[in-house]
Parts: sequence; structure tokens; C-alpha cells
Amino acid sequence: MWIADGWKEYEVLDASGGEKLERWGSYVLLRPDPQVIWNTEKKAAEWNRLSAHYHRSSKGGGDWEFFDLPKQWDIHYKDLTFHLQPFSFKHTGLFPEQAVNWDWFGEMIAKEKADGREVKVLNLFAYTGGATIAAAKAGAAVTHVDASKGMVSWAKENAASSGLSEAPIRYIVDDCVKFVEREIRRGNRYDAIILDPPSYGRGPKGEIWKIEESLHAFVRLCVQVLKPEPLFFLINSYTTGLQPAVLSYLLGLELRQKFGGMVSADEIGLPVRASGLVLPCGASGRWKKCEKKIDCLQH
Repeated sequence: MWIADGWKEYEVLDASGGEKLERWGSYVLLRPDPQVIWNTEKKAAEWNRLSAHYHRSSKGGGDWEFFDLPKQWDIHYKDLTFHLQPFSFKHTGLFPEQAVNWDWFGEMIAKEKADGREVKVLNLFAYTGGATIAAAKAGAAVTHVDASKGMVSWAKENAASSGLSEAPIRYIVDDCVKFVEREIRRGNRYDAIILDPPSYGRGPKGEIWKIEESLHAFVRLCVQVLKPEPLFFLINSYTTGLQPAVLSYLLGLELRQKFGGMVSADEIGLPVRASGLVLPCGASGRWKKCEKKIDCLQH
């Protein structure tokens, strides 16, 4: 498992009874988590010091109950700053487990820049821009695409807070599939792609996205906007049916067979303070170019 253990201002304090207890900076949130199928004794003192609690509804969705949580606050990961706020379906605007991927591709981008090469990254279903600002901070020029105007505006605020107002980030409000189709026709090409698709979603004009039905065709489409010698390709999945081995197979089909390189896939997770164990938080599939021929021979 790839573990996001580099946080200072975020942690999972405990997990029990279908919920996870988290510290986001100075505030303690309690949110539902379907992975938490165990009921264990709630020993952490923070169970009784909640700033906010998201209650699931038996009819779907749910509601926040607030105690002392501000409408907006910030947390930091290394030299990145993120605006947080509670909104629909338990979310805060950030998926902290993704930090393990930010570190992975950030190191590759920084190395390319140190060697004098420019890196163009396409971030699709880019949400509030965690991956966008991580890539930009490492030195990449990023195209950030999301169907939600509100999420794209939020990403701009995160970039500004991280000192990236003047960074080469292009923000696009669009359906991701249609945007990639247009980029193919325009002849625009990228060194790397980050793909963080929802399990189910709709584009700005009602376009329907179902990940199991749409992902393979979309990855195949995305490969057409890669440069002849790309740097990396990342897929994230929060869908139970898309196990790491499925992502690995998919990247093997569409990336490794065309470009060579190395494919790896695993669950991603967050450390839990109370138990010393790791809470699973989805899966990621990674393809990257081989730095040395021997690396490719070994994979």
C-alpha cells in the first residue's frame, strides 16, 4: 500500500462504527467512511471534542452538524496551502490520501526541470486542484480541467494561496471527454496526464459518466494527447470494483504496450493514530517512463 504519511496538519485520529475521526488543522471532524466496517472502543479524547459531524441519511446524502467550525480555513502540506470548507456529501474540498501521489509525480517533474526539460501536465476531473498545485509547485505547466465552475474557482484560490498566481496554469471549465477530443484535433500534446474520475458524474451539458463503462475508452483517448516520449500517467479510483490489478491491466494495455515504461498499482491509505494501522482510501495506477533500460527489462 502507498501511504500518505507526510502530513503535519492532517491526521486520521481513529476509525470506528462506519466513521473516521480526523484532525484538519485545529479542527476535529467526524465523517462517514464505508471502509470502516469494524466497531472498536472509542478511546481518543477527540471523539468528545468535535468541531463538526456529518450525519448520513438513510435516504441518501446527509447533513453537517456544526459545533465550532468556521465557514473556511486553511491547512498546509509541505509548501502547499489548501482552502477547506464543508459542503455537500461530507466533503471538505481535499482528499489528503492523494499526497502520496503528489510526492511521486512531484519528484519526477522536479528532476525533469533540473535537467532543463519543460513538463506539460494535463489534470482531468481536477476538482479543487490538489494535484494541479502540486505539479505546478514542482515546476510543471498545468492544464486544469473540471466540469464544475465552482471547483475551478476554488482551485484558483488554492493556487494563489500557494504562491502560484503567476504560475503557468490554464483553467478550463469543460466536460473532460470533449476537451480531450478537441485537444486531439488541435494537435496539443502533453508530457503527463493525471486522471481522477468520479464513479458517476454529469458534464456541464448533462453528459453522463459511469467509470466502469467509460474509463477504458477514455484512457485510450487520453493516450492520443501524449507526446511520443511521455513522463507519467496516473489514474485514481474510489470505485470498489476497480481494484489495483484492474488499473494495472488497463495501463499495461494502453501505456506500456505503446511506450514501454513501468506500470505499478496499489491501494492508497492514511495512517490511523489510535490503532497504528492504515485506513484504505481507494487505489491508484501509475505508469512512468523508464529512467534506465535495466528498469524496463525488470518490469
